[in-house]
Amino acid sequence: MQLSGKSASSGIVVGRALVLKIDPIVIDPAPTTNVDAEIKRFRAALAKSKADLGHVRDAAMAAMGADKAAIFESHMMLVEDPELTGEVEALIRGKNQNAAQALSEVAAKFVAVFEAMDNEYMRERAADVRDVTLRMQRNLAGIEVPDLSTVKDPFVLVAHDLSPSETAVMDPKKVLGILTNVGGKTGHTAIVARTLEIPAVLGLKRATEVLKSGDWVAFDGDTGEVVASPDETTRAQFLRDRERQQKDNVELRALVGQPNASADGVVVGLMGNIGSPQDLGVLKKYDAAGVGLFRTEFLFMDRPTMPSEDEQYEAYKTVLESLAGKPATIRTIDIGGDKPVPFMKIGKEENPFLGYRAVRYCLDHPELFGVQLRALLRASVHGHLKIMFPMISSLEELQRCKAQLEAARAELKAKGVAVAEKIPVGVMIEIPSAAVISDILAQNCDFLSIGTNDLIQYTVAVDRLNERVQDLYDPFHPGVLRLIRTVIENGHKYGVKVSMCGEMGGSPLHLPLLFGLGLDEFSMAPTSILRLRRQLKGWKLPEAKALVEEVFSKSRSQDIEAALERARTARA
Repeated sequence: MQLSGKSASSGIVVGRALVLKIDPIVIDPAPTTNVDAEIKRFRAALAKSKADLGHVRDAAMAAMGADKAAIFESHMMLVEDPELTGEVEALIRGKNQNAAQALSEVAAKFVAVFEAMDNEYMRERAADVRDVTLRMQRNLAGIEVPDLSTVKDPFVLVAHDLSPSETAVMDPKKVLGILTNVGGKTGHTAIVARTLEIPAVLGLKRATEVLKSGDWVAFDGDTGEVVASPDETTRAQFLRDRERQQKDNVELRALVGQPNASADGVVVGLMGNIGSPQDLGVLKKYDAAGVGLFRTEFLFMDRPTMPSEDEQYEAYKTVLESLAGKPATIRTIDIGGDKPVPFMKIGKEENPFLGYRAVRYCLDHPELFGVQLRALLRASVHGHLKIMFPMISSLEELQRCKAQLEAARAELKAKGVAVAEKIPVGVMIEIPSAAVISDILAQNCDFLSIGTNDLIQYTVAVDRLNERVQDLYDPFHPGVLRLIRTVIENGHKYGVKVSMCGEMGGSPLHLPLLFGLGLDEFSMAPTSILRLRRQLKGWKLPEAKALVEEVFSKSRSQDIEAALERARTARA
């Protein structure tokens, strides 16, 4: 059976499926008829939960370091908390409640107690209680949650959806590929999959229904084609295609060390996007000219508390030192939208992409923002740091962010802490209002970086994660391209470099157009860098400028896409 989804991460895969399909928990309110047996069953679920968490902790430690594993240490402690477990057993003995019903009642009580506390750290533990007791409930119900770290044979992971943190701790040596029912190319599951070099196709709608664990599956992460239960002939064809792709990758590796230059010698920056210091290996492998976007929110996710100033400093220092003088653009935390951070308690919003996110949250929480800014400033002496503020919609927001940064600088200097004298400060252009006033912003910062993932969705009024309208999310829309041209022209008018760190920055179709428009730096998943370096070598600037004229003479996005496709094919 053939399925069609959205290309999310390059690569051709043939392998056995592991379907991550977790049944819902239904709690039976019926009382127990054997208290001792129910206590024994509850304690067995506790033991299994603790063992499960130990495996997860060890895997997180190996994949992402001690800071990411700390959350699972705290979860293991909760499993053994005598107050929680004692109350559950008291309800079983005193009221003949079954273990699941008793656990549900106690968990709800503990969550409410923690959420009502004045101490912020204690309030944050409510999320831990929810996570741990859900695991305990699943073990009570006999619902197996596969521990991916213990699977011995390589597999294709098939799931309804995956959180960014789940994707981030995967071992690329075990996970051959990822298939999900929902999601798209600009979601963070896709972004992390590309960084980890795990081929992926998302938005398949029925993958978890069509496939069972152990089934053969073949797919192409470049085209979005998926074949469930392929026969031997089909598997052989996919394997031949994979061999050709691997040979092409060997040719690309020969470009390591060569300049990012066009056929007529015009040099641009081809940078890499990363989410943590653990991504530095793939960044170096594909010869990035630096980090064009460090998404710092991944340091904050999947943990019960905010990372300390020292933790953040060590992460930023590691990135800067490893780049040996190459630039690193580090974006301040961009939470909200599709990147929730439970301990920040933003709460449910009707439209989180238009809500309380990024600098909007940070400016309201100067204590959190100050911690990150101080960590960045302390790290600035270890390399070429550039600080970027996301979700800026007005000059006033930029000025407030810069004022907070200067306050953090003054605080450190007063304590005798060394800080680099000159740190470029930039703005992420992802809101149409910012693009329209990019001339004003360019006069008040050191660089501009176009975040196309959000700029497109805000310009065409399409939630990029909404499956029902995703076809309207259009990177070829004339309105989007006009805004991009405006930003580049305004940046250059005031002597400010302009980069692009959204998915369009790594798009082979858009490369000659953006090159012709004068984009200074392209930032992308590191795996795309060598492919775009090779493509750039096939263009001269006057040819790219002629393509710009052709594209901007067209009124419909399908005609623009067709023109770019013809230009790419002619030089393939």
